[in-house]
Amino acid sequence: MRKLFLFVGLFLSAVAAIAQAAMPPFWNNIQAFKKRDSAQMPPKNAILFVGSSSFTKWTDVQDYFPGYPIINRGFGGSSLPDLIRYADDVIFPYKPKQVLIYGGDNDLASSDTVTAQTVYARFVTLFTMIRERLPKTAIAFVAIKPSPSRVHLMPKAEAANALVKAFLQTRRRTAFIDVYRPMLQPDGKPKPEIFESDSLHMNSSGYKIWQAQIQPVLRK
Repeated sequence: MRKLFLFVGLFLSAVAAIAQAAMPPFWNNIQAFKKRDSAQMPPKNAILFVGSSSFTKWTDVQDYFPGYPIINRGFGGSSLPDLIRYADDVIFPYKPKQVLIYGGDNDLASSDTVTAQTVYARFVTLFTMIRERLPKTAIAFVAIKPSPSRVHLMPKAEAANALVKAFLQTRRRTAFIDVYRPMLQPDGKPKPEIFESDSLHMNSSGYKIWQAQIQPVLRK
């Protein structure tokens, strides 16, 4: 009997592991958002921050923008295809008056084959989806930041930022938020003091720079 119980336990564990492996990336993060929303749905017409870990780690983002209703749906490690995949879960249900997108950073870091043009094309896909479903919603793109640990990607980041900026300049109710240049030293390298020990994620000094650049474009 003990062997039977052991076999059943191992079988169920194997089934659970297979099921977990079959889940798309960041599935658990999305389910956590849904659980939170089921307990208390955020207000409509808020400002939605959606993107990767630079938003995820900004846990006190509401404190930086008092008077603005902020919904933070950043999930760490995500790339633009992930935002596209989960748009029905992390963008459209909230019917925000403005969406701030931080994406492209992890796209460039994921593979040498990902170019600035790749990031641009992915962003345009996401932008088009939002504009079709939420035509009155303002859309802003937070520039891909320069990081000490990703200095080798800075030329691609600059090129991707330029492409997205040029695109947004041709569209209404949009903004390109340039956090890139204020994060640089006079020699053109990222300011090391505004990053955590991993040289990738920002500390409060870094987020103060972002605050200064984001504040003017937020919709009342």
